Amino acid sequence: MALTAGIVGLPNVGKSTLFNAITKAGALAANYPFATIDPNVGIVEVPDYRLDNLTELVKPKKTVPTAFEFTDIAGIVKGASKGEGLGNKFLSHIRDVDAICQVVRAFDDENITHVSGKVDPIDDIEVINMELILADLESVEKRYARVQKMAKQKDKEAVAEEAVLSIVKEALENEQPVRSIEFTPEQLKVVKGMHLLTAKPMLYVANVSEDDLVSGDENDYLKAIKNYAENEGSEVIVISAKIEEELAALDEEDKKEYLADLGIEEAGLDKLIRASYHLLGLATYFTAGEQEVRAWTFRHGMTAPQCAGIIHTDFERGFIRAETVSYDDLVDNKGMTGAKEAGKVRLEGKEYLMKDGDVVHFRFNV
Repeated sequence: MALTAGIVGLPNVGKSTLFNAITKAGALAANYPFATIDPNVGIVEVPDYRLDNLTELVKPKKTVPTAFEFTDIAGIVKGASKGEGLGNKFLSHIRDVDAICQVVRAFDDENITHVSGKVDPIDDIEVINMELILADLESVEKRYARVQKMAKQKDKEAVAEEAVLSIVKEALENEQPVRSIEFTPEQLKVVKGMHLLTAKPMLYVANVSEDDLVSGDENDYLKAIKNYAENEGSEVIVISAKIEEELAALDEEDKKEYLADLGIEEAGLDKLIRASYHLLGLATYFTAGEQEVRAWTFRHGMTAPQCAGIIHTDFERGFIRAETVSYDDLVDNKGMTGAKEAGKVRLEGKEYLMKDGDVVHFRFNV
């Protein structure tokens, strides 16, 4: 699935440090604005305990996790929608991603310069969100003027689009992101065609100090971020980018030991990857055999043939049936043989909507 989440934020909030950690790609992280100019793209494995358990159960020759793409986008500054800093370039990079992970600084450190001279996470969030709103408003106003002319000529599509543009324009003028509006399915099709920045789902990533993460304390910065996100209907993931960067340099055993020493159950990046994955409506199905146990990414609402096509187009073209069992049923019955004996294996047809955790063998004929 060619879907990607973009990591955005003001300069020096820990954005590139975080990107280095999730991809181990060594993106430039320096203590000055615009350290990142061109977007860096990194592929990360999606952590999934189910894949580990299936591997233990099936004992294949190899195991292949599913992957997810992150794009590190350079720091945005106030006035980006008008081209301030490198605004136009940055906004175009955001336009190319499917979801936004906004990194917000929630720690004090006099050695790390803040672009506005003070740490104020809500102000930081509002600067970025306003720049996205202003960019969308400019785009919508231009489109609205064109569509209005066509609507006056009784063009049905233009009339329908004008009605949606009117709703969107009003929301943006009231400083509301497009994702906060409830649309009908027909209206949503029009909105998707606009490729608006504020229509993209948003996840806030609160970057706290090592001490706050270990103690589990919620400082005033974090409380303010959570309150803001709750009012918007968005989610917050709490991480310490510095700790995650240190973890990224360790092997699995050392990483587990380091987390245990800190008293942390799970790396923040694992939470971030999973949250970003689900933010895009993605899910995982598995194929499991002696040669390979593998995780595959699909979007909720995809049918069995469409999911088969992710493996190979021939699988979708010649689809016959999907031999399917849920992960839980497979594990509970200690493998495919036990699951079949327990009557837990199903033969699903072309209309079947795949579910997260399905373990599948596709039958096809080309």
